[in-house]
Amino acid sequence: MLQAGIVGLPNVGKSTLFNAVTRTRKAQAANYPFCTIDPNVGMVTVPDPRLQVLSDMSGSEKIIPTLIEFVDIAGLVKGASEGAGLGNQFLANIREVDAIVQVVRCFDNDDIIHELGSVDPLRDIDIINSELILADIATMEKRLSSRERKARSGDKEAKAEVALITKLLPHLNEGNPALTLEPQLDDDERKLLHSFQLLSDKKSIFACNVNEDELADAISNPDAHPYVSQVKKYVAEHHNAEAIVISARIEEELIDVSEEESREFLESLGVKDSGVSDLIRAVYHLLGLRTYLTTGIKETRAWTIPAGAKAPQAAGVIHTDVERGFIAAEVVHYDDLVSCGGKAGAREHGKLRIEGKEYVVKDGDVIEFRFNV
Repeated sequence: MLQAGIVGLPNVGKSTLFNAVTRTRKAQAANYPFCTIDPNVGMVTVPDPRLQVLSDMSGSEKIIPTLIEFVDIAGLVKGASEGAGLGNQFLANIREVDAIVQVVRCFDNDDIIHELGSVDPLRDIDIINSELILADIATMEKRLSSRERKARSGDKEAKAEVALITKLLPHLNEGNPALTLEPQLDDDERKLLHSFQLLSDKKSIFACNVNEDELADAISNPDAHPYVSQVKKYVAEHHNAEAIVISARIEEELIDVSEEESREFLESLGVKDSGVSDLIRAVYHLLGLRTYLTTGIKETRAWTIPAGAKAPQAAGVIHTDVERGFIAAEVVHYDDLVSCGGKAGAREHGKLRIEGKEYVVKDGDVIEFRFNV
């Protein structure tokens, strides 16, 4: 299963966010650096309101959402690439995840200490990314040294690596993450770059953690928030990344209350969500994952597939027998199914289709597979 790693400086709200997304108190949230040492791993339900609608239409006995895995990684500090703090261990943990959620402190609170004594989200982002880039530079310089010897002996693979690393190192030395070099590379070079498993080549999303009383305004008008506006602009320009507004503390406070109490509390703050649901969905898509749906009396269920998956591959997520014996897929998109009032209406309006092996499944497709084994 693909993983998203939650990273950031100490005391920015990483463990609080982990508790929020996993709906547990597995990660210790304490007001001092390095309270998280071993990565905490949690399965996270991907919020999908479509499931309840389909369940109501089908009279389903149960709903089964899809899941992704989040990892809470201890706080990075300046000098981590040289082993400061628990740097080497933390960087190794980051290397193992598939995408990064960088939590950025966008709130003032004198009671919660900041590692550097002041709140400055752009400085914090630069520190984290500088450490990732510095670690990548050390990795690439070491790799270049070993590959140059092989390249001189005529090794084609080594020559290709040397050529790419020669492009990559100046890019990294200018403070740019490896990910932003990809548009300048051809398909073979991009594939080779990914094989290096560089820290700064991982897709990232930035979680702007704001105070409870600022959440509604920060969500509705992020450009007016002094910190969020900075982060949003900066990560779009320098990382080609998205910034999501959250209040991890709000969501954590809702862990032990009923759904009705939770809804009432959020409404009192002028919001429908703490931002965490939007963050989970954004991370799901960042990982290149999509959802198709099945529904019936027994259950309504969300199934995870990689973007671009064809119908037989999607069928294999249910069971290998369904993929092996695939005949066809009966498909209607969720929006069409709901607007037509159900499958019968979708069939009448020509929205229910029979698709074959080459059909690329779309997010929100409601599918019934025909197969024979």
